[in-house]
Amino acid sequence: QNRQFTDASGKWSALCYRDEIEAALRTGGLAGFQLLDLHDFPGQGTALVGVLDPFWEEKGYVSPEEFKRFCSSTVPLARLNKRIFIEGETMTANIEVAHFGEAALENINTSWKILEENNSVAEGTLGEQTIPLQNAIQLGKVVYQFQEENKPRKLTLEVTIAEFSNSWDIWVYPKKNSIQTNTIQVVQKLSKSTLNYLNNGGNVLLSLGKGKVAPEMGGDVGVGFSSIFWNTAWTDGQKPHTLGILCNPDHPALELFPTEYHSNWQWWDAMSHSDAIKLNEFPVEIKPIVRIIDDWVSNRPLALLFEAKVGKGKILISGADLVSDLGNRPEARQLKASLINYMNGNKFNPEVEIKTEQILKILK
Repeated sequence: QNRQFTDASGKWSALCYRDEIEAALRTGGLAGFQLLDLHDFPGQGTALVGVLDPFWEEKGYVSPEEFKRFCSSTVPLARLNKRIFIEGETMTANIEVAHFGEAALENINTSWKILEENNSVAEGTLGEQTIPLQNAIQLGKVVYQFQEENKPRKLTLEVTIAEFSNSWDIWVYPKKNSIQTNTIQVVQKLSKSTLNYLNNGGNVLLSLGKGKVAPEMGGDVGVGFSSIFWNTAWTDGQKPHTLGILCNPDHPALELFPTEYHSNWQWWDAMSHSDAIKLNEFPVEIKPIVRIIDDWVSNRPLALLFEAKVGKGKILISGADLVSDLGNRPEARQLKASLINYMNGNKFNPEVEIKTEQILKILK
């Protein structure tokens, strides 16, 4: 899966670079920023830190045109308090610009759109303004209330200033998910009664979380949304150790949790409340629904979500906590709803069988 790991971790790495660069550009009075390197450095244990390879060639996961949207002489910017919204909520985005071109931009009209799969659901303008050479230049606000459509969806806020455009992904989830769990036990531990229920044909969602997985089974892996620094060999195992997620966005388990094949901001909550699960002890035929990408020094097979047969029953194991404080964690609430919806249907039919003893090994 080398190519898949490269693409998914690369897309996520570009996302992190972008967030750092935009944060710098939004900071008034900041004279500039420096990237340690734009290309991979084949020394000091190998640092695959660049958006380009050691020969300054593209890796295929971010184009020059995409990079210029957030790293250029003129960059439209937005200040958003959050990326995840509930239907009925109102988004307020403060729009500004960092402009260091050859001259001021005279009488420029700033326009905005909210897009769903490239189709505009709302748009407007902020009026004509003259933009001087400076950053943290306030241009106005975009205020939009998300309609109640009772469906999870990814939207994009796009801002255009002259020939310069930039955009930000946002996610909107329903207020409530009326998904029944009558035939599913959602547990954080495996009691004798749950194991009996499972072995006798029941369906179980085992939700773990940070600090819940035994060290030898993945609890010693430093999971984080941000990247490793340089590499773990050179930094003596400094955390975090991981490089985002890899999944099939069309998997039915993720039907109600819109995602790409790589990490994006809707995965921040899961990665912040999870332990990785090492798959060394399990059959190689197990293919995780969501895989955690390990660093290239260790290269361990890690899962965030995977499924299996146990006796006459079926289990879906989550390294992420999908139970605690759900009132303040809309991403976890929506991911749980998507998994329950999947487990309620006939597509939940894992082929690989594991033993109860193997599951118990996972628990700290």
